[in-house]
Amino acid sequence: MNDTLNVLLLSVLQGVAEFLPISSSGHLVLGQHLLGMKEPSNRLEVALHVGTLFSVVVFYRERITALVKGVFTGCKESWRMAINIVVSAIPAVIFYLLFRKAIDETFESTRFVGVALIFTGTMLCAVRWFSGKVGEITLPRAVAVGIAQAIAILPGVSRSGMTISTARITGIAPEKAAEFSFLMSLPLIVGAALLKGIQHSPSASDATAQAGVSFWLLVLGAAVAGVVGYFALTLLVRLLRGHQFWMFGIYCLIVGSLTLVFLK
Repeated sequence: MNDTLNVLLLSVLQGVAEFLPISSSGHLVLGQHLLGMKEPSNRLEVALHVGTLFSVVVFYRERITALVKGVFTGCKESWRMAINIVVSAIPAVIFYLLFRKAIDETFESTRFVGVALIFTGTMLCAVRWFSGKVGEITLPRAVAVGIAQAIAILPGVSRSGMTISTARITGIAPEKAAEFSFLMSLPLIVGAALLKGIQHSPSASDATAQAGVSFWLLVLGAAVAGVVGYFALTLLVRLLRGHQFWMFGIYCLIVGSLTLVFLK
């Protein structure tokens, strides 16, 4: 029962925080610290990533289908978008490969998470006062959003928050900003799942630690993360349309400040 409850808790957390701009990695660090939660196994992390991957695929299924068809039929607009998505993923890959050890160490610091949440909150609040011209997704804008995505590897820095905020500040319309943010997340979600899968070459201790996570629990976790993620994504797009995206910034500022005051 404990295993089931832990998987359900992590699945809901992943589904909500992966898409809402509050940092799933930061909340996982804080949750582990406050509740004494164990770090999820590699297999469970892969399952949860697969669940949120399907959330994006289902939500943007028509856009993804049109994009794939356009690429195979030589549509210039589709090729331009595909190139922008690929280019936007490069900064995150480079950043992780160069600073992997330092990045991993930040996941052990609640104070770092607190500062990062305050940074995220500041970025989100800044969008409220953005009133620049709205333009298309160009290569320079894709690079800028990609750099924001790279920074969001750090716990407490929201990936969706950073990418959508940067997209808005650089002049991309709200719904287009959300669409691009989540389409560009697909290569990284797939990459993260594959990386975790490759890293899972069970040593004796690792196999013992993960023995309690059965196949059906993994399926349950992926399904819950996927369903919760879909509704979180729906909510986010609705709030963007209503220009209420910045409100998550207040939440991040409060949680970040409380983290610095009360957690060591």
